Amino acid sequence: MGLTKAKPQPHTGEQRSETRSVESLLEQLADADAIKRRWAAIDLADYPDSAPFLFDALMDEGKVEVREALFASLGHIGGPGVVDDLIDILRAEDAGLRNGAIEVLQTMPEEVAEHIITLLNDRDSDVRIFAIDILQLLAHPDTPVWLESVLRDEQHINVVAAALDRLAEVGGEEQLAAIRALRLRFPDQDYLHFAIDTAVRRIEASQ
Repeated sequence: MGLTKAKPQPHTGEQRSETRSVESLLEQLADADAIKRRWAAIDLADYPDSAPFLFDALMDEGKVEVREALFASLGHIGGPGVVDDLIDILRAEDAGLRNGAIEVLQTMPEEVAEHIITLLNDRDSDVRIFAIDILQLLAHPDTPVWLESVLRDEQHINVVAAALDRLAEVGGEEQLAAIRALRLRFPDQDYLHFAIDTAVRRIEASQ
């Protein structure tokens, strides 16, 4: 198949009993033995061109430990194609798949940054919340600004609450005006008012 090998990825302390070619690794992604599928997923991280095969395997995989290996290898390979595929998973019905995709996307700040605005404006409120979940650990300097834009423009109370919760952790004094303005936008939401007070206290205490 002629896939190009990348720099070796550090593996766990487990040992395998055979050295495998890339062709056999791709075949073993569909093996009945979950241990073989997991090792194949781990080893294919060294071959960036294997990303589409890893993604296809991920969508059919039922074992958690194999899924974890597939996600780890996709994260190791990275790149725009991998990011696009992981973003597509945000619409999956399987919560395990969604959570795995979010965890990997959180490790790719530069690649994900160009998609965040689109995700925060998605027509599906769940996808907008998942985008905010990505921002929870995304080490990108624009994260507070993106979350502030949600507070200013978002109408769905659950999305606003999610953004406020994240801003309480990463926001600065620049976001306090937008946070306080939520009281006027949502005057009858007592829970949100409590969250507003909490966020303001945390941000002021951190300055």
